Amino acid sequence: MRKAVYAGTFDPITNGHLDIIERSLSLFDEIHVVIFYNPYKKTVFSLEERLEMIRQATSHLKGVVVDSSDDLAVEYARKIGASALVRGLRATQDYQYESQLAYTNQYLAEDIETVFLMTRLSQMFISSSSVKEIASHKGDVSALVPAYVNEKIVNKYGK
Repeated sequence: MRKAVYAGTFDPITNGHLDIIERSLSLFDEIHVVIFYNPYKKTVFSLEERLEMIRQATSHLKGVVVDSSDDLAVEYARKIGASALVRGLRATQDYQYESQLAYTNQYLAEDIETVFLMTRLSQMFISSSSVKEIASHKGDVSALVPAYVNEKIVNKYGK
């Protein structure tokens, strides 16, 4: 069984994230969507809320495992027998950060590959940060996130 890890903060999960997960399933039998603890990121949604949003957003997909971890992504991948880390790339500004991360992971675990999937053109501008920014000003983000996530955002920020 080919397994991969898709790591992120997912605060909140967006349609862009969901697209990467769906497309990853054509390459791997099982995708572990994992929220890793990042002490440098302040989140709006709790860990439990984010896990539930991911579970709801991926409930129609076979082969998705939703989890959280304090491990490094490569350590988690080794524990579950994954051969790859999946990452999405939106534009050139992502490339610099993502390539540095990939080289760091390669240094830590040469046996675990990083697989980059380009974001669809229609979703290049979508990020969790932009969704939160729009929502904080009472803007409509319903086209940018799964329906369940939109409900959570409206409950958090109002409409």
